[in-house]
Amino acid sequence: MAIKGVLFDFSGTLFRIEPARDWLRAVLDARGSSLPEAELARYAEQLAAAGALPGGSSPQRMPPGLAELWETRDESAERHRAAYTGLARQVELPDPGLYDALYERHMTPAAWRPYPDAADVLRTLREWGVGIAVVSNIGWDLRPVFRAHGLDAWVDAYALSFEHGVQKPDVRLFRSACEALGKDPGEVLMVGDDTYADGGAANLGCAVHFVDHLPVEERPAGLRPVLGLID
Repeated sequence: MAIKGVLFDFSGTLFRIEPARDWLRAVLDARGSSLPEAELARYAEQLAAAGALPGGSSPQRMPPGLAELWETRDESAERHRAAYTGLARQVELPDPGLYDALYERHMTPAAWRPYPDAADVLRTLREWGVGIAVVSNIGWDLRPVFRAHGLDAWVDAYALSFEHGVQKPDVRLFRSACEALGKDPGEVLMVGDDTYADGGAANLGCAVHFVDHLPVEERPAGLRPVLGLID
């Protein structure tokens, strides 16, 4: 069956979060404070290891009190915030106000960079008449990120976990996206970077294609193979 719709994951697929050091530096700058470069690097490394940056690396060690929350963090805005600020608090930062400020920063368009080929691939799919939806495990509204970077014009629908109360790989989230596009799952391709979460689309009958979760500079054309999968 020909592909008539494409579902894209957000983080690690179309966009990439800024590095932890840039994330911390931006928050400090916004608060009118600074740290010596060595301290900044140390705190950033500790935050990354704790898994405190959404879209960044996974926690190297999961605190027992956060394990259950972590598993369902994307089902609501409240759980998402609690999980990530809880992980951040495993690092003793010099200012207690930084924990919430860091969480707020990651939701801003400035904290995200689209992959170099994202706009061209989305635009081409739209020109071909292919429906496009974004399906993301997330705890906040990412639409402003797409608008700020000029990609919203090519997206027909969004299926965000916190708005539906379910998270990938639950097929209900993929089904919602397919229904929003008016496409049968057998006509839809899911593109993502997580074989477990994004691979759940296969249980609905969607085709699945995976990309590498790499820094923006290291993946200049990782989305282009998607175009070759469209009949």
